Amino acid sequence: MNREILNEVIGQDYVKIQQDIEVFLKNSVSQNKADGVIFGLSGGIDSTVVAYLAAKIFGKRALVLVMPDSTVSPSNETNDALKVVGELELDYKLIDIDVIHKVYSNHLEPDERALGNLRARIRANIIYYYANLKNFLVLGTSDKSEYSIGYFTKFGDGSADLLPISKLYKTQLREFAKILGVPNNIITKKSSPNLWKEHIAEEELGITYEEIDSILYCLEKRLTIDEIIKKTEIKKESVEKIYHMHEKSWHKRLPPKMVVENMDEINKLISRMENDANI
Repeated sequence: MNREILNEVIGQDYVKIQQDIEVFLKNSVSQNKADGVIFGLSGGIDSTVVAYLAAKIFGKRALVLVMPDSTVSPSNETNDALKVVGELELDYKLIDIDVIHKVYSNHLEPDERALGNLRARIRANIIYYYANLKNFLVLGTSDKSEYSIGYFTKFGDGSADLLPISKLYKTQLREFAKILGVPNNIITKKSSPNLWKEHIAEEELGITYEEIDSILYCLEKRLTIDEIIKKTEIKKESVEKIYHMHEKSWHKRLPPKMVVENMDEINKLISRMENDANI
């Protein structure tokens, strides 16, 4: 692939980005008269970056939920999450969702993918329980790469009140994490939703984040598929795959559809959502 495109993606003013995120979070919590924020921490780079931001901005007004499923979640991921909350001195709760997931699965038809996504939805239920209890806003931990292609569970890890890092591609997030002081072992580890055993994001997607980000960046610039292939030097199948994932996942990023008399209002809403997503 053409590394010049990736260098262009990564070359950002991360100090300014951090300032913008901090202002966004402070204003959002204040405007909504919330008492703080809450989020899930897996030990991966996305949620760890959110933890570093929340610790700096909200301190003890941030609550972290560490929610492994001990059946499938690697112990080193949970250990990394607990080290982060310890270093940042964040309040947290450790809840193993294994028992809850087993109770659900005993009453459901077996399917590995559906039961994997159920884990994400169980976590969302617990997060919103405590958000309700404490008058906290839920921080989502989706980055721009995964959010743009719908690589998240609808009403699971996609459930949030605020999306502080959704403007940052995964490759940008890695650079941003260095600025924040995130441990290198978390920055360099392979991303995983951990919805089933040995679940690695890039293996499931069949493409690297460097390639995903280069393709999405060109889509953001309104390049055609043929232009993207030529500019990025990424194989056609990969470019088409990411394009179709982006187009087919709009239902995950838009509010539920409803019957309306004036389609102009819907078109305006879609236009606003597109602008917000920068895609």
